Amino acid sequence: MVIVPPEMLASQTLRALIEEFVTRDGAVHGHTDVPVEQQIATVQRQLRDGTVIIVFDEASESCSILPKEYAKNADVSERRIVVDE
Repeated sequence: MVIVPPEMLASQTLRALIEEFVTRDGAVHGHTDVPVEQQIATVQRQLRDGTVIIVFDEASESCSILPKEYAKNADVSERRIVVDE
């Protein structure tokens, strides 16, 4: 897996990725009564703060959002991928 800097994604792509993440089946994001827009704003803030990162899994060709500390224990490359150029 490689880290994808959020600023390298087009704003629509980033929003779609975050929206898919917070609405994903089986996702655990706290109380179910939290509006999706609020969940999206929370993830956007976490990306800005650096507490979560976007990773691209080359094997499955998919992206996900992970806590930064998870990346330390996972097979996440420090090299960064450039997208949407």
